[in-house]
Amino acid sequence: MKRSEINAIIADSKAFLAKHQFLLPPWAYWAPKDWKGKGEVAAEIVQNMLGWDITDFGSGDFARYGLVLFTLRNGNLARGDKKTYAEKIMIVQENQRTPFHFHWSKMEDIINRGGGNLVIDLYASDEKEEFKQEPVRIRVDGIERVVAPGGRIILRPGESVCFEQGIYHEFYGETGQGTVLVGEVSQVNDDATDNRFYKPVGRFPEIEEDEPPLHLLCNEYEAYL
Repeated sequence: MKRSEINAIIADSKAFLAKHQFLLPPWAYWAPKDWKGKGEVAAEIVQNMLGWDITDFGSGDFARYGLVLFTLRNGNLARGDKKTYAEKIMIVQENQRTPFHFHWSKMEDIINRGGGNLVIDLYASDEKEEFKQEPVRIRVDGIERVVAPGGRIILRPGESVCFEQGIYHEFYGETGQGTVLVGEVSQVNDDATDNRFYKPVGRFPEIEEDEPPLHLLCNEYEAYL
């Protein structure tokens, strides 16, 4: 991805979050120069990869396969953190897919916080981590649902779903319903070791530096510090 594209996505995301009155912490708006000298005081942000996370999953087509995430809080079990939970806010456009994946360790709730409707396609996984051709049992706002393999659910604003480990899910905004503000509340998040994508993807983008960054991404702090 070009840095100019990432900058534009972040600018649009800040406007969308403001429209929905979802406020980010002050450091979300720091410019790269503001990070200088803050490696020690902002260690939790850096080590636990909080902040902006823009990805096209290596597709080169952000509008079709892409996601905006901002990690608000997260623990780090490898460092002996007492914090055992994480929270993210995400922005999902109409028909913009986050490809099929599951987590080995993390259990999570996905919440439609507002905007359009969130479509989620589902499969259970088998012992070989392939799609299991059996119904998927999930809980939507605490109520059990049984979904056919490859079937889908639609979360409208205010609705949420709980995913246990090993449940493949692919999500995107429903056509004609607008961009979706999506929350995630989960156990500790580790994007380096706990994402099992059905087909290999690039989790973090390779960036072409065609202009200076507006804000640093969560995987760029150490290079600047």
